Amino acid sequence: QVQLVESGGGLVQAGGSLRLSCAASGSISSIHRMGWYRQAPGKQRELVAEVTSGGRTNYADSVKGRFTVSRDNAKNTVYLQMNSLKPEDTAVYYCNAEITPRTGYLAHNYWGQGTQVTVSS
Repeated sequence: QVQLVESGGGLVQAGGSLRLSCAASGSISSIHRMGWYRQAPGKQRELVAEVTSGGRTNYADSVKGRFTVSRDNAKNTVYLQMNSLKPEDTAVYYCNAEITPRTGYLAHNYWGQGTQVTVSS
């Protein structure tokens, strides 16, 4: 079994910062892409940022210059540093990872349980 466990959400004022963490655990052979999605009430889930196993990053236009995604391969952990937060960043943030488990040879897409980020104006 593979699990993604997130931490770091909370309530912050506009202009503030938060750091999200997501650790993958379980029967893991290799982790490929890791990233973060978010879903605001009444909206579709959208990509926020992602990082490949080689360190290449991709960001949504709405967070470029404010958010930074990084990963620690030794800890199987991905981070999202969020600065200059805005009320429109309020959403449930989900960790996502493409992982090949030890029990097979195909990569699968895994999701964390989600963590709430609320930015007050």
